[in-house]
Amino acid sequence: MMAFVFLILVIVFLGVNVRVVPQTEAYIIERLGAYLGTWLVGLHFKIPVVDRIAAVVSLKEQIKDFRPQAVITRDNVTMTIDTVVFYQVTDPKAYVYGVENPILAIDNITTTTLRNIIGELELDETLTSRDVINAKMRSVLDAATGAWGIKVHRVEVKNIVPPAEIQESMERQMKAEREKRESILRAEGEKQAAIRVAEGHKEAVILNAEAEKKSAILIAEANREAAIREAEGEAEAILKVQRATAEGLKMLKSATPDNQVIAIKSLETLAKVADGQATKIIIPSELQNLTALAASLSEIVKDNPQLS
Repeated sequence: MMAFVFLILVIVFLGVNVRVVPQTEAYIIERLGAYLGTWLVGLHFKIPVVDRIAAVVSLKEQIKDFRPQAVITRDNVTMTIDTVVFYQVTDPKAYVYGVENPILAIDNITTTTLRNIIGELELDETLTSRDVINAKMRSVLDAATGAWGIKVHRVEVKNIVPPAEIQESMERQMKAEREKRESILRAEGEKQAAIRVAEGHKEAVILNAEAEKKSAILIAEANREAAIREAEGEAEAILKVQRATAEGLKMLKSATPDNQVIAIKSLETLAKVADGQATKIIIPSELQNLTALAASLSEIVKDNPQLS
């Protein structure tokens, strides 16, 4: 029984005086009321009654959203601004012993710094210079909190709320800007539409002109082809006539015609010439005169009764 009680006491003793510190925390240890050391990650043992854990400090980056502050710009416009501070404890001892309430101290410094910065800016600059405000505040806060073991990583201006009348004026201006952009976009759209219509009309005119040009070319080629074929037909007809004449002459020559046949052919030719539209008739030199021609014809008729 005594052994069991002793075992229980040992477990309680170890549980109270042996601690495992996680990586994200730091323990501040005091001995008899004086700072002894800082426990970081790992297993640690303290002396009962003599040593105590004075504070547990988080080493993670923390976020503090401070209350909105009323500030006045250089052109005497009162507005409300609230900020967010991102900070981290880098020196647990300085954080615990450097200032009574570190978060309240950061809040007060943030308020003072913000009023000083905004007091140097006009309304329009304040609304458009968030990055400048953030950078200045981070620089001032980081320098002031370094002695407290705090590192300020970022300061963000979350909201800037101007007076109601200025908000209304800004809304009207923004509305006017939107309407202006809409008008510009509408005009640009109409311009583009007109350009496209004009381009379409131009393209149609070009296509019509091209079609008319091709049509004229095809008609001209067709007329040229018809003329060529007509000329070829006439040439073919002339060639056939010439061939027929040559064949007739050839046949006539092979038949060895006498003077009587030649005289008859001459008269037939003369009759055809005289029956034409010509006003002048040229008689070959072989036909000396009409009397000799008539006499020859008379003799031919007498000798050949079948011709009469």
